[in-house]
Amino acid sequence: MTQNINNLIHGRESYIVYFGDSLIMKRPLPTLSADARDAWLAKQHKTKDAIDEIYAVGNPRYNIPRMIYIKDDEYQLLEECAPGQHLTADLFKTLSRRQKYEIIDGVAAFLVDMNELKPVQEIQRHKIASELKFNRLDKFIENKMHHWFKDDEIKYMAGIRDNIGTFEYDTRAAWSHCDLNPGNVLYDPETSTLSFIDFAEANYRFIYRDIFAPLQIELGICRRTYATYCKIHNNSQYSMPSVNNETLRQIMKYRVMCALLKRFIKASDDLRTNPASIKGIQNNQNKVQFMREQILAIQNIERQFSK
Repeated sequence: MTQNINNLIHGRESYIVYFGDSLIMKRPLPTLSADARDAWLAKQHKTKDAIDEIYAVGNPRYNIPRMIYIKDDEYQLLEECAPGQHLTADLFKTLSRRQKYEIIDGVAAFLVDMNELKPVQEIQRHKIASELKFNRLDKFIENKMHHWFKDDEIKYMAGIRDNIGTFEYDTRAAWSHCDLNPGNVLYDPETSTLSFIDFAEANYRFIYRDIFAPLQIELGICRRTYATYCKIHNNSQYSMPSVNNETLRQIMKYRVMCALLKRFIKASDDLRTNPASIKGIQNNQNKVQFMREQILAIQNIERQFSK
């Protein structure tokens, strides 16, 4: 009997069937076209290659769930489940000092291992505003922000826009996970197992982006992760500035701000100047509240880095 897709756990491309606590099977959604299914299959093979490469490092500080097999003819794959739960700020707060230290150590070790899997590229100049929908930020501040925000809030965000719009730094690309957020990192407090999943986006990326990724930002461990990273990475392959280096402090500051600004911009895209329903009005109110929280977070970052 065909299983109703609405009763399955599924995302944009795959649905998942659990086999106990240790294995999951994934298949493409039956609504995908033949070309989309083939693209899905190619993506899984690319992901398996990335998983196999980092798994082969064999670092005991973290866990990489294996992709056991891919059956091309059945558009099916079987992979191991990661134990524990998503590593959110709420979970992190409940852990012991030792567990927090082990997580920071494990994240740093994982970052180093990923970056050193393949040769790093040459140093180049990078403008951080290129990672944002900067034109949308600029237009919102100049043309729309006054509908929902106070003059001092607009002035403050205009200053942030100007500062981040001109900030550049020297960096290099290294092999990276590219999607390091709490949804892709799990932790089991009972066994102290730290697991990294979802390597579909693995690729070359400017090195500081994974080091100061959304995971570390949410947990508030950017500085400690970087300091540990510098202690264990192979300095003969590439050098990294000290955690107290002023340029590094600026990079860290604007990398964190960049993550917050992405949330701010995304929320601003959903605002409607003249909402036609009560639901639209409520949506505006919720988005504005969320954006104010991002402004407060950015102000907090500025205070931290002014010390």
